[in-house]
Amino acid sequence: MLAPACILVIVFLLLPFLSSFRLALTNERLIPRPVPTKFVGLDNFQNVLADGDFWNAVWNVFRFTVMVLPVQCGLALALALLLNQKLPFRNAFRGVFFLPAITSIAVVCTVWGTLFQYPNGPLNQVVHLLSFGYAQPIDWLGDPRWAMLSIVLLSAWQAYGFQMVVYLAGLQNIPASLYEAAQLDGANAWNRFRHVTLPGLRQTNVFVLIITTIQAFKLFVQVNILTQGGPRGTTDTVVQYMFTAGFVNQRLGYGAAVSILLFVIVLIISLLQRYVTRG
Repeated sequence: MLAPACILVIVFLLLPFLSSFRLALTNERLIPRPVPTKFVGLDNFQNVLADGDFWNAVWNVFRFTVMVLPVQCGLALALALLLNQKLPFRNAFRGVFFLPAITSIAVVCTVWGTLFQYPNGPLNQVVHLLSFGYAQPIDWLGDPRWAMLSIVLLSAWQAYGFQMVVYLAGLQNIPASLYEAAQLDGANAWNRFRHVTLPGLRQTNVFVLIITTIQAFKLFVQVNILTQGGPRGTTDTVVQYMFTAGFVNQRLGYGAAVSILLFVIVLIISLLQRYVTRG
């Protein structure tokens, strides 16, 4: 019964991943050219590591990860705590809050692109209203100071549903007797959350932290649709850099080298997170 799943994983994940190692050691082009493909050794890796644009992309995606983790996970946990209460129509609300996670990211980007329109988009109208007309319109996607924050808000809103479901499962695994005992001992809501809920969610928090970090480092669609890495490279990411190298510039071997380096970076960060949170 495991065979079909194993075959799919091998064919569509493992074999392409191993194939990327072969491509990374060659000067393979996306579209064949008269010059034959040849073995170049580690030249692609050296060129990637020597490119300042690559390190700028790494810094951008690291910055995005640090910004999106508290926003996305905090929102997911808050909603999970709310929806774990005995509320009327609780299941309906769970479905509504989960909708962004199953909506196409391209559709989400189109909708948020409309919200971000400069100078008269809905968000700028809200800013104008709240500031009583004193604040200037914000170029959400065209200003280097705001572009990454805009991508963070969009991404956190679109993806929090998955973490919310995971937190809900974790909350329902905490015995109700612990809350009853804490309440009998005089613990208020904050103390129950601090001494019962958070310790009970320890393994859940580790899982959510690692999964969210991996997803954050794979940031691509939002940037590709809304900013294409701009303005002035402030939203360029490693996957966007890889896409440009491999498909726009047709340097398939170079793009494969970038993908392997991204895998190594994410693996190291995930192992560090697991090590730090082991206790």
